[in-house]
Amino acid sequence: MNHAGSAISVEHIPVIHEIQTNQRSEPYPVTLLELVKAVSEVSESEAEILATVTYMLNSGRVRLSGTFRDTPLAKLCG
Repeated sequence: MNHAGSAISVEHIPVIHEIQTNQRSEPYPVTLLELVKAVSEVSESEAEILATVTYMLNSGRVRLSGTFRDTPLAKLCG
């Protein structure tokens, strides 16, 4: 059996999805190593890792625990 095909133009419309997260009353405690490892799994460059880790720490959603617990962010990134 011979099937004739036809091309159908499809317009791709990008959509932004919001992800709901549980808001904690306190920041999530994480070591710097854990945070960098987690971010590096989904990042494409060192610059992206640094920017994301910096954002997460500045936003207050995470709090460093362990060795770097009381180290100012400027000192970590400087």
